[in-house]
Amino acid sequence: MPTSVTAFVFQVQERFAYAFSVVHDQWMELRQLETFAAVARQGGFTRAAEHLRLAQSAVSAQVRALEAELGVPLFTRTTRRVTLTEAGELLLSRHDRIQAELAAARTDLTDLTAVLRGRVTIGATAVLGPFSLPRALASFHDRYPGVDLALRSDLIAGLLTALDAGGTDLVVGPRHADLPTQFSSRRLAEEHLVLALPPGHPPATSLSDLRDESFVCLPAGSGLHQILLDASRRAGFVPHIPFETHSAASIRDLVSAGLGVAILARSAATAPGPPIAVHTPQPAIPHPSIAVIHRRGRPLSPAARACRRHLIEHAQAEG
Repeated sequence: MPTSVTAFVFQVQERFAYAFSVVHDQWMELRQLETFAAVARQGGFTRAAEHLRLAQSAVSAQVRALEAELGVPLFTRTTRRVTLTEAGELLLSRHDRIQAELAAARTDLTDLTAVLRGRVTIGATAVLGPFSLPRALASFHDRYPGVDLALRSDLIAGLLTALDAGGTDLVVGPRHADLPTQFSSRRLAEEHLVLALPPGHPPATSLSDLRDESFVCLPAGSGLHQILLDASRRAGFVPHIPFETHSAASIRDLVSAGLGVAILARSAATAPGPPIAVHTPQPAIPHPSIAVIHRRGRPLSPAARACRRHLIEHAQAEG
């Protein structure tokens, strides 16, 4: 059994131990507690017996045994009605807490079983800033080796289309400001944009310094393309974009070959690859946060839910 599963089982055992210890230091049978709760909820022994399909004498006997074990009366009995004593009200509150703990434990165990044999399809963009998706997925696989993982790569628009259609469970990529409302997202990391210039190109301190240059960018309709258009408009010019390509790596290849300049995610610009000159623009050009995204209104499977939680935890651990 994997270490993580063993730890989970210990956690469930602790939940059970807590649930029973808050009622009394000694063991008491669940049947007695359920019978006591039925009398309290039904307002009397007769109706509780009918509800539980037991003889009234059996119901009375179980409640008396519970009162004897606790050493306090739980009900005030009259010929007309049965009401809880202060001790009874306290015990009923603890009973409800026990039931909530037991229900949570059952849910956890059910989810664990489903996670151990589930499947998760993840869509991811090529640029994820400092967040390492391979390391996150590797540690998730170590934790849940029985889960089948599938990974698809595309631009964010294509990934969101697949997510909306149910082709993927989760998407990891930039969270643009115009993210459609049918999607919910959780931040994983921050990314920043830099100016990418050919080796030997004169330094540039702002995007406006490059107004007369040819640009290399992702295709029209992509997030990066729109960011370039918006930033150029703020700088007072319309960029000339003769080179469009489908990946940050190919943008870098074209810039390194001297075919143009670009704005590029810092993680892509500083990763191993062909040489380019990298400059931080002033003012800064904002890049969307990297996030894990799922479809609202479509419940995640236990395996996908566990994967989403793991990605968030991994991002927090990476800082």
